[in-house]
Amino acid sequence: MRGRPVRVSYQKTGQDGQARTGVISTPRGEIRTPAFMPVGTAGTVKAMMPESVRETGADILLGNTYHLMLRPGAERVARLGGLHGFMNWDRPILTDSGGFQVMSLAGLRKLTEEGVTFKSHIDGSKHELTPERSMEIQRLLGSDIVMCFDECPALPASDEAVAESMRLSMRWAARSKEAFGDRPGHALFGIQQGGVTRDLRAESAEKLVEIGFDGYAVGGLAVGEGQEAMFGVLDYAPGMLPEDKPRYLMGVGKPDDIVGAVKRGIDMMDCVLPSRSGRTGQAWTRRGQVNIKNARHMDDPRPLDEDCTCPACRNYSRAYLHHVFRSQEIISSMLLTWHNLHYYQQIMEGMRGAIAAGTFAAWEDEFHAGRAEGDIEPV
Repeated sequence: MRGRPVRVSYQKTGQDGQARTGVISTPRGEIRTPAFMPVGTAGTVKAMMPESVRETGADILLGNTYHLMLRPGAERVARLGGLHGFMNWDRPILTDSGGFQVMSLAGLRKLTEEGVTFKSHIDGSKHELTPERSMEIQRLLGSDIVMCFDECPALPASDEAVAESMRLSMRWAARSKEAFGDRPGHALFGIQQGGVTRDLRAESAEKLVEIGFDGYAVGGLAVGEGQEAMFGVLDYAPGMLPEDKPRYLMGVGKPDDIVGAVKRGIDMMDCVLPSRSGRTGQAWTRRGQVNIKNARHMDDPRPLDEDCTCPACRNYSRAYLHHVFRSQEIISSMLLTWHNLHYYQQIMEGMRGAIAAGTFAAWEDEFHAGRAEGDIEPV
C-alpha cells in the first residue's frame, strides 16, 4: 500500500469538446477514464478468468449487490476475505446498489419509504433492502466504489411517477451517505435520477451536490427510452454534475452508445452486453456486429478481425468459431467473450488517446465509418 492514495480521487488530464480523459486513483490501483467496466455479476465475468479480463485492458470490474446478497451471501463473502480475494481480482471493484435488479428481477416487490421488500428470483425467499442494508452489504463485500441505494422506475412512466421516484431516491441518497460514514480508501457515488425530464434531472443533481459525493452517476437511462432520448438527456445531464468528480453512466451499452456518451462528458460505463453477446454467438468488431452462427462462416479461414490482437482473432478462424458455437463447446463462450471485451477496451483506449491529442471528432468519424462498412464479404 506504500505510495498509494489513502482516499479515492479524480484528476481530469485532458478535454476535447465535452469528452474528458483522466484518472481515478484508488488504493487498489488507477482507473483510466473513459473507463468501461466489465460486469462480474456474481463474482465472475462469465466465461473469463480474472487475469484474462485484466489482459483485455480492464482497470475495474463491477459486482452486483443484489445477486451477491442472495448467493453466496455478503456475510459469507466477508468471512472469506471480501470480494477481491474471493474472486481473485486485486484491482478496483465497483458494486451497484441492488436497486435496478430489485426493479427488474425480483418478484412481488413492495416499495415503502423505508426500502424495498421482495422475493428472490432464485428461490422465492423474502428479503428487505434499504439504504442502510445496501451500504452494509457493499461494506461486507469490500468494494472500492459504492453506489447509493436508489429506486429506478422503468420507462416510459408519467412525470408524476418519475418525480416521486426521484425524490425518494434523493432521500435514500442522504441515508446512504450517513450509513456509509467515513471510509478512507473507499468512495461513495450518488445517482442522478429524473427520467428524461430536464427539470427533474436538475433538481436531482442539486440535491446530490448538496449531500456531497465522491462521484456521480447518471441513472435511470438504458431502461427502454431508446438511444435518441438517452443522448437527449446526456446533452445536458453530465454538465449538471461537478466538473471535478467522475461521472458514471449506468448500464450502457452498445459501442455507439458508449462513444456517444463519452462525447457528452461521461467518464465511466458498464454493461453485460459484450459478455452476454459472446455467449450467444455475437461478436463486436470495428466493422459492426458478426453473427458467428451464420452458415457463411462455415468454411471461412479468416479471423473475426484481422487487425485484432485478442486470442480469438490471433489463433482461430471464423470456421472454427462457427464450429465450436454450433457444437455448444465452452471454448466458444470463452473466445467470443474475450474478443468482445478486448474490442470494448480498444474503444476506450482509442478515445483516451484521441481526447488527449485533441482529435476526438476525427476518431469518432473513423469509428462510425468503419462500422458503416459492414462485415467483410463472404469467401
